[in-house]
Amino acid sequence: MTKPLNTRAWELIEKTLENPGELKATAKELPSGVRILDFGVKTEGSIAAGLLLSKVCMSGLAEISLQTGNIESVGWPMVQVTTDFPARACLLSQYAGWEVKTDSYFAMGSGPMRANAGREDIFRQLDYREQHHRAVGVLEADKLPDSQTAREIATKSNVEPGSLVLIIAPTASLAGSLQINARSVETALHKLHELDFDVNRIVSATGVAPLSPVAGNSLAAIGRTNDSILYGGQVTLFVRGDDELIEQIGPKVPSSSSADYGKPFEQIFRDVNCDFYQIDPMLFSPAQIVFQNIETGRVHCFGKTNEKLLKESFGI
Repeated sequence: MTKPLNTRAWELIEKTLENPGELKATAKELPSGVRILDFGVKTEGSIAAGLLLSKVCMSGLAEISLQTGNIESVGWPMVQVTTDFPARACLLSQYAGWEVKTDSYFAMGSGPMRANAGREDIFRQLDYREQHHRAVGVLEADKLPDSQTAREIATKSNVEPGSLVLIIAPTASLAGSLQINARSVETALHKLHELDFDVNRIVSATGVAPLSPVAGNSLAAIGRTNDSILYGGQVTLFVRGDDELIEQIGPKVPSSSSADYGKPFEQIFRDVNCDFYQIDPMLFSPAQIVFQNIETGRVHCFGKTNEKLLKESFGI
């Protein structure tokens, strides 16, 4: 893999910039010169928009599709993610590690613009940084950024405003929900990184999570999208190295290892007055994780899904 992350993401969106209507989206150039793609704020968005958004988040280093599955006896669409570049696709691109915050705007930022900015510790820890002349970012937000906010993002991304594209989708939208449901592998890698597991041992990964129903408001949407991963996410990691460390660290990876596990996320969130920082960070991981050691042939399984809670959360 030689292309920069931002090059890969830019190639994914070029066609959409010219014809956003195919995805039930709109494109707009702000006075600052930053271009934005609205995938669900003032537009309806679509499944296709959500799939593209998920691919952009991962800089085109993953295959993402909808598969047919079940939640107990109910047929249900599942978001499948597969990547052969898990650390780059997930931690250096997809992870929503950029908190965009001004007096009038808030969003969680992900995508390869983070690598151009290089502001987060993870880029130092994984020894990666880009200096590309273009940047692409994804914002999880309920409204579109104003021109000044977009200009500030461009400055921090080390590009001219005209060389930045931002894609925005609310959590309570079809595209926004889907791109969050596509984070099963990313949450597993982030949890392992926080547990000091060498994520470079992970050579490939695949994961699946239910496509959460679009919620009627932001709080309910945060609940449903998180429940999709916490109680329905299943991830398989193909790894190298010793099995002893996997056996030691494995039980700590699934969401069930957290003391906050066992209630719908919306209830957990309300109980802490909607303050994410009051929630046990060990909760944010898939329901089940399987390690397949490609050197020793050993298979290690930890955690399980909770379909009863998923049905409660999704209103099935």
